Amino acid sequence: MSDFSWLPSGVELTPERRQICEAVKALCDRFDDAYWLDLDNRHAFPHEFHAAMARDGWLGITMPEQYGGAGLGVTEAALLMQTVANSAGAIAACSTFHINLFGPHPVLLYGTEEQKRRIIPPLVRGEDKVAFGVTEPDAGLDTTSITTRAVKDGNRYIVNGQKVWTTTAQQANKILLLTRTTPRERCAKRTDGLTLFYTDLDRRYVEVREIDKLGRAAVNSNATFYENLPVPEEDRIGAEGDGFRLLLDSLNPERILVAAECVGVGRRALAKAAAYASERVVFGRPIGQNQSIQHPLAQSWMALEAADLMVWKAASLYDSKQPCGAQANAAKFLAADAAFDACDRAVRTHGGFGYAKEYHVERYLREIMLPRIAPVSREMIMCFIAERVLGLPKSY
Repeated sequence: MSDFSWLPSGVELTPERRQICEAVKALCDRFDDAYWLDLDNRHAFPHEFHAAMARDGWLGITMPEQYGGAGLGVTEAALLMQTVANSAGAIAACSTFHINLFGPHPVLLYGTEEQKRRIIPPLVRGEDKVAFGVTEPDAGLDTTSITTRAVKDGNRYIVNGQKVWTTTAQQANKILLLTRTTPRERCAKRTDGLTLFYTDLDRRYVEVREIDKLGRAAVNSNATFYENLPVPEEDRIGAEGDGFRLLLDSLNPERILVAAECVGVGRRALAKAAAYASERVVFGRPIGQNQSIQHPLAQSWMALEAADLMVWKAASLYDSKQPCGAQANAAKFLAADAAFDACDRAVRTHGGFGYAKEYHVERYLREIMLPRIAPVSREMIMCFIAERVLGLPKSY
């Protein structure tokens, strides 16, 4: 494959965008498969990689310049994340700083000027690490059913409850935390009564337990338990009870970035498979000469290219402030499926060696399982498209 097969093909590559891709690739190439395999085996966080990304300014690509960022759009952020995902780090590398690119959006849109100046610059510099505290074990995707409570106590709130799948909570010193401030039964709408905070992840009041999981072991996922966590009123983002609406502004960019990451991982796995198929000789001929190898890989190339087009369509709509919910969700759905198939086929192209860690494709397959499940399931996306695009009755 071409040396530039990693470059996105479905978006206009202006000189600035090409520079982003090439600079990020050069950085990521310093952290090879052996580096990421070692971290995966040891369940160790990639501190060196995170620091390098911070030093080069990539953690603030979507943040306004007055807060230390680059002030670029979701399209450029997606180019960044697709390039990172196409490197040896795959989904793990993206997950070290993924939240920086979409998580602070509620702060930027609804926070006070004091909050923006206090919160954003340390994130951009990599001094603060933030985790995302939304999902709960008994609520899942039904976010309005969360039960973690924040009770007003003078000029502060007291938080009690539990969150799950809190990424990087082992390293984070900050948490973007969604709570319920009004019991659901007292709310006119189930989306009412939820309040968003950006506050300290204070270990004196928060227990963090790592979840042993299938893949992406270099970046931890956790269950977090909040017992009388005091949260100053100035750490509340927006009005009390408005948290669900505020959070919605992060969802479409998150889906776009996840989709871009999936395409990046899928292309890396496909390139590994094609290279191996060209070199591996069985029965006196390269296995890549066999159509049973060729056709699935060719199909994956087509599927990844098609998904990639939807990524850039959704990103373009978002950056031009047009509705993009359907396109963002469709991009995530198509890219996750295409990438999973590419990684699965890469493992099977390698045969028995695909099962061996030293060839790395098994790690890509384990990691690409995650975007098919999170941050939203395939089934919920299909429900969304059926209801919002096709006009069918709501099913849940």
